[in-house]
Formats: sequence, C-alpha cells, structure tokens
Amino acid sequence: MSVAMSRVVTRGVVFVHGAPAALCPHVTWAVEAVLGERVHFDWIPQPAAPRMLRSELSWSGPAGTGAHLASALRGWDGLRYEITEEPSAGSDGARWSHTPSLGIHHTMISVSGDAVIHEDRLREAIARTRGDVIALQEEIDLLLGAAWDEELEPFRYAGDGAPVRWLHQVG
Repeated sequence: MSVAMSRVVTRGVVFVHGAPAALCPHVTWAVEAVLGERVHFDWIPQPAAPRMLRSELSWSGPAGTGAHLASALRGWDGLRYEITEEPSAGSDGARWSHTPSLGIHHTMISVSGDAVIHEDRLREAIARTRGDVIALQEEIDLLLGAAWDEELEPFRYAGDGAPVRWLHQVG
C-alpha cells in the first residue's frame, strides 16, 4: 500500500526591478527552468534607471520555490530583484532581495507581512553588541534588510501601475 504525500503549494511574485535588456531573456529562461514551464515577462522601461527594464511575474508552486528562484537569479551583474513566497502550511513566508552593490538578503515573513527575526538571531545580535544601543540598532537593521529596502525603494515606486501576469502551476 502506498501513501500519497500531499505537496504543499504556495505562491509568490518575482519582481525584477531593474535588468539590462541583454539579461532579460536569461532571467526568463532561469525562471522557466525553476518553474518547469514557459513564462512570459512583460518588460517595460524602468523610470528609476535609464536603459534598464522591469517586470513582475506571479507564480504558484511547491513551498521552497522562492528560494530556488532567488538562487537562479543570484549574482548577475546589474540585476535588481525581489522574490516573495507566501506562508503556507508548515512553511514560513519569505522575501529575497538582491542589489548589485549589496548582494542578496533573505527575510522570513509572517502571515501579516511583517519581517520576522528568529530569537537565536536576536540573541546573537544582543550578545555581539554588548549593550551598545546604536550597534544593536545597526544589527537589527541588517537582520531586517534595511539597506536593501532603502536601495530598492525608488525602483519599487517606479513600478507602480505596472502589469502583473499571474502564473499558476498545476499538478
């Protein structure tokens, strides 16, 4: 007798905030490789960065897909992106942010959309800063990805009103 295991499905969004035109097909191919199906990004100019394009793509797939997408896009010159994965049964939500100057940052996200810092990371930050309030604030900002948010914010606003294409993986 075999027991079929249910696959936890979640969804999220790939936000490409800025990519050189030559990189756009590679982004598409990388996302297709992770999702296992063809996708279409609607590339539009990024007002915050001349000669850059932006796009968004909603996805649906097994829990952990967001991490695979972030890894597939990591390290490409000039690429700014964020990947979100909604919380699902047995899995926290998450956001991966990437900028050329800062690299990648991973944040756990609660059901309400708040960034979550696990207690062991907070305890380590407190121990490392030894009561220095300013240093502790800097550690918390690092854990929350404040520098990534600050760098990406102009690119996010430039995308207001941009089209989003929904992709639902079945099976």
